[in-house]
Amino acid sequence: MISVVNANASTMYPPAILDIEASGFGLGSYPIEIGFVQPGGQTWCSLVRPLDDWQHWDPNAAAVHNITREQLFQCGRTPLEIAQLLNDRLHGMTVYSDAWAHDYTWLNRLYEAADMSPSFRLESLRALLSDNDAARWHDVKRRVALSSGLERHRASADARLLQQTWLALRQDREAKRAAA
Repeated sequence: MISVVNANASTMYPPAILDIEASGFGLGSYPIEIGFVQPGGQTWCSLVRPLDDWQHWDPNAAAVHNITREQLFQCGRTPLEIAQLLNDRLHGMTVYSDAWAHDYTWLNRLYEAADMSPSFRLESLRALLSDNDAARWHDVKRRVALSSGLERHRASADARLLQQTWLALRQDREAKRAAA
């Protein structure tokens, strides 16, 4: 699966993006929702049912993602189910995250609980951005969020917003090249 743009091609293939919502930050935090968007735009998302020893819960984080522990137990899938699904759908891909350090840690916690290893590679979204793109990222992301109505702070919606922001940066770059 193509996950980067061919600089000489007029067709852009967006990267696969993964996003994780968590119980909080720091020691003891764990993934509570995992979502991704594939290069073709297909999205997937699931709540994660916490294990018995996953007790950390930060009310400040909960105020941002608006997910309750009760929802996790009622609607969440087990870490094993999620790890298997991620491996099936993302096999062999490089998948990008805008919060690599946190998402990598939480993804590892999920896979350790499932006693599995990922069949895909997680990389920082920053690796796909030029310095100019990185400088413009937040402004373009805000513009995309406003124009698309992607305001819900949930994993798959956040992943789609990140992918759409990456595409908008590429389209802006292509438009500038065409005008020159």
